[in-house]
Amino acid sequence: MASQGQFAIVTGASTGIGLELARCCAKDGFDLLIVADEPEIEQAAASLRANGARVEAIQADLATSEGVEKLCTATQGRPVDALLANAGRGLGRAFLDQDLGEIRRVIDTNVTGTVELIHKIGNDMRRRNAGRILITGSIAGFTPGAFQAIYNGTKAFLNSFSFAIREELRDTKITVTCLMPGATETEFFRRADMMDTKIGTEDKDDAGDVARQGFDAMMAGEGDVVTGLKNKVQSSVANVTPAAALAKQHRSQAEPGTAKH
Repeated sequence: MASQGQFAIVTGASTGIGLELARCCAKDGFDLLIVADEPEIEQAAASLRANGARVEAIQADLATSEGVEKLCTATQGRPVDALLANAGRGLGRAFLDQDLGEIRRVIDTNVTGTVELIHKIGNDMRRRNAGRILITGSIAGFTPGAFQAIYNGTKAFLNSFSFAIREELRDTKITVTCLMPGATETEFFRRADMMDTKIGTEDKDDAGDVARQGFDAMMAGEGDVVTGLKNKVQSSVANVTPAAALAKQHRSQAEPGTAKH
């Protein structure tokens, strides 16, 4: 990829919010390096190129240090103007019923890999004193996630982490933005084995709308954006509701067998 124009990396870009974030970057003139841990990333790249975008795609598992290093190597030393750290995994059902290997994979993808990637790219940005970072958190991070305990816990970490490093970088020209969507129409709930739950089957926000709000907030240098009026209300209520009550409420949404019929 020739060194022309702004350069963005979007992770978890094969489907859903990640793919839509990549589309937003492309429409704004960014050259793109997109990544996911599945071969569908090549189809995503082809769809973006069909609309005139300059795109390279790699398949890499960002739950591993090897995958993060593969992504960083693929930049070929080109300065990254925007890092959209969107890769993430969900996992439904009761904690003690979940496979420990799957639990670790969610943590390694959502937290460990994200932190490692931001540390590497962020240090390059600091040396140049320029760059934008968008982290896909979630309003799930405001709620103890009964029957989604690991996922909600990782999103609580990402929400907190985003605000913390934004403050640390306050006196630089690097911005950090946290995108905090609610339930969004993607492959997330099917992959998380949650299609027999209320939250898995109810109406959700449009991924394109969510991505556009996140992208606009990143470009404006805003600290965070909660997408959708319903989610804004929900996040505000969560801040003043006891944790035990929130966990009980979440159970009614995420416990297996609560799907709408």
